[in-house]
Amino acid sequence: MDKPKVVLGVSGGIAAYKACELLRRLTESGHEVRVVPTASALHFVGEATWSALSGNPATTEVWESVHEVPHVRIGQSADLVVVAPATADLLAKAAHGLADDLLTNTLLTARCPVVFAPAMHTEMWEHPATRENVATLRRRGAVVIEPAVGRLTGVDTGKGRLPDPGEIFEVCRRVLARGTAEQRLDLAGRHVVVSAGGTREPLDPVRFLGNRSSGKQGYALARAAVARGARVTLVSANSELPDPAGADVVRVGTAVQLREAVVKAAAEADAVVMAAAVADFRPARYAEGKIKKRDGHEPDPIALVRNPDVLAEISADRARPGQVVVGFAAETDDVLANGRAKLARKGCDLLVVNEVGEHKTFGAEASEAVVLASDGTETPVPYGPKEVLADTVWDLVARRLA
Repeated sequence: MDKPKVVLGVSGGIAAYKACELLRRLTESGHEVRVVPTASALHFVGEATWSALSGNPATTEVWESVHEVPHVRIGQSADLVVVAPATADLLAKAAHGLADDLLTNTLLTARCPVVFAPAMHTEMWEHPATRENVATLRRRGAVVIEPAVGRLTGVDTGKGRLPDPGEIFEVCRRVLARGTAEQRLDLAGRHVVVSAGGTREPLDPVRFLGNRSSGKQGYALARAAVARGARVTLVSANSELPDPAGADVVRVGTAVQLREAVVKAAAEADAVVMAAAVADFRPARYAEGKIKKRDGHEPDPIALVRNPDVLAEISADRARPGQVVVGFAAETDDVLANGRAKLARKGCDLLVVNEVGEHKTFGAEASEAVVLASDGTETPVPYGPKEVLADTVWDLVARRLA
C-alpha cells in the first residue's frame, strides 16, 4: 500500500527546531514526508537536516527541478499539509492567497486537509490582523491549532508557544483518519468544554480522598474535538498527561474548583462533556496538621459532606439554548440499569456508561461503553482505543448541534 503523503511546511520561527521531532514521528509511523521550508526557516534548521531526516529533497524554491512543476505537484499529490511552526507572516500569506515561494504555492494547490500550528509572541498572536487571518483560514476549512502557553523567546512567557510535537502529530493523525471535509470539521466554529482526570479532596496537609482516574478519556475527547475544528477548553483535575495541542487547559484540584471552572467555561460553550471523575463527597473538616497515629487509640471517624453535583447543575441550567451536555457514569454492578437511572436523574442529553474496577477502564489505553441518550436510544462502543469512544461521543454531539 502507498504511504500517506504528508507535506511538512516549516516557516521562519525559533520553534523550527521542534519540527524535527514532528518529522521523526511522521516518518516512523509510516508516512512519506516532504519538507518544504521557507527561506527564513533555513536560518534556524539547515536544508541538509530536513533532507536527511525525511529522505526527500527539501527546497524553498519554485525554480529547482522545474520540469517536475514542484509548485503545483507537491500540493496536488499530498494527503495532508501541516505547517509547524506557522508564523504570523505565513498565516497572513496563506489567508490572502499570496504565493512567493514553494510553501505558499503548495498551500494554494493543496486540496487535502491543511493543519497550521502557529508559534509567535503573544502580542503577535493577539493582534487583530492575526486573529482575522486565523478566522479566515478556519472558515475555509483549515485546522488552526491554538498555541500553547509557556516560555517564549528570551524572557517572555505567554500564549504563542508551539504545542508539543507529539501532540501536533496526534492532531495530524486524527485529521488524516477522517473522511470528507464536512466530516472532518463537523465541530468547526463550536466551543466545547471537556472535564478530565479525578478530583482530590484534602484531608490534611499530606492526605486526600481521591480516585483512580488518569484523565486519558477526557484528553482523548479534547484531542478529537481539536481535530474536528472545535475550540476546546479542557478542565483538568490532577492529570499528569501532556497538554493536548490546541486545547486551553484549566488546572483544578478539588470538586469545588472543578465546578467553578466548568460553570465559567460553559457560559459560552455549545457542548459540555463531563468525563472527569468528580468526588461525590469531601471531608467535613480539614485538619491543619497531619493526623497522627496514637498508640492504643483507633482513628477518629472521618465525617463526609456532599460535593456539588456539577453534571446535574449544568444540565438543569443550560447556559445557552441548544447546549448539549454529556455525562459519564462509572459503575461496578448493574451497569446499564444504574446508568439509565442516572441519566434520568441528572437530566443530561447523553450518558457514557462503562464498567470500572481496579483493572478496568481507569488508567487503561482502551475501554468499552454504552452511550445512553435522553431519547431512549443506546449506542454500544466495543472494546477498543479510547479515541474511538471519543469520536463516537462527538458524532452524537455533532448530530444534536446540527
